[in-house]
This record gives sequence, structure tokens and C-alpha cells, in this order.
Amino acid sequence: MRLLVLEDDATLGPWIEEGLHDAGHVVDLFTDGKDAVIAAMGQSYDVLVLDRMVPGLDGLSVLKTLRHAKITAPAIFLTALGEIDDRVEGLRAGGDDYLVKPFAFSELLARIEVLVRRPGATEEQTAQLSTGDIVLDLHKRTCLRQGRLVDLNPKEFLLLEVFMRSEGRVQTRAMLLERVWSMNFDPTTSVVETHISRLRGKIEKPFGDTLIRTIRGSGYVFEPN
Repeated sequence: MRLLVLEDDATLGPWIEEGLHDAGHVVDLFTDGKDAVIAAMGQSYDVLVLDRMVPGLDGLSVLKTLRHAKITAPAIFLTALGEIDDRVEGLRAGGDDYLVKPFAFSELLARIEVLVRRPGATEEQTAQLSTGDIVLDLHKRTCLRQGRLVDLNPKEFLLLEVFMRSEGRVQTRAMLLERVWSMNFDPTTSVVETHISRLRGKIEKPFGDTLIRTIRGSGYVFEPN
């Protein structure tokens, strides 16, 4: 799944990001509510994880803005505000769940999984992601192309998921490093190129076509037939 996390705590935010990433999810972490709104307007997310008390545009205001814009992704609030009135306010603003700090990461992960299983979730919030003749089962972590099972390791699966969610849009090397490996840009590493080469060998070579195109000087773009 692709998750948006709004959390300005310098320790808690990266901790959540790392845990969700280790669970196999793509995570976009924001410390500023305005940046989170911009991202959610331009990118589909399966779940929004929002801290209520961030400077400037707080999590509550972020969700109100997104709901007004018809963004329906499930949202869970993370907050130290645990009074009944606070919870009611969050739910009335369009929130789907509420987790009071401090919390165990296992509970956060379980609540996220429950949200995407709820009836009425959009297609992108369900277990499958499909583009062209490729189908990813996000729960079983399996990949099918033309009905044939393609054996992908966890990083290859996550890389393909990122490409499929950003179909037709250029993904720079730095973006892929951050989204798949949670790394800042490192000009010395060849991990992106190595994994893309392996991925191409599995989803392109046996089928005799090209899905991932290299844009010289820019990055890569996923363009299924």
C-alpha cells in the first residue's frame, strides 16, 4: 500500500516511516500540513496517517481540506489529544480511526490493515492493483502478468508497485531511493539500476516487450502496453 504520514516529531515520524516500510509499504512522510495536502491532491494514497498537532495546517485541517476536495482515502489520527470531545471532532472531520499517543506500532499497523479491509473501499484501497496486463495482489504479495506468476523479491515487488502507482510519470533515481529504500540521494549506489535491471528481466524479457523506459538525465517512466 501507499501511505501518507503527517508527523512533525523528529523521532516518531521516522520511526513510523521505518516500521511501515519494513512491513512492505510505500511511505511518504511529511512534517508540514500544506505539503501533505499538495501530495494527497496529486497522488492516490490507500491510508492517511495524520498527527493532529503539527505547526501551521494541522492534521484536522488537512483532512477537512481533503474531504472537501473529494479525497476519500481512509484516515487515522495520531494524537496526544485523547478526550472524547477530541475524538468526536476528529471523526466528524472525516476521520475513520483515532489512535492516542503513546501507542504500539503493532496496533497502528493493525488499524491501518483494518481500514483498507472495510466495505466501501475504493479499488485502489483493496487488495489488488492492476495496470495493463499486470496484477499485483498487495496482501498476498504476488505478481501476475498475462495470468502467469512472476516471482519477485520484496524490493522488486515494492519497486513495481511504485511504478504502477505512478504510471506515465517520471520517477527520478532519488525518488525511487526514498520510496523503495528510504534512502536519501547517494550518487555512489547502484541499487536502483541493479533492481530495475532485475525487474525488467522478470516482467519484460519473458514477454518480449518494454514497460519501464529510461529517460536519460531524468529517471524512469512506467508505460504499459
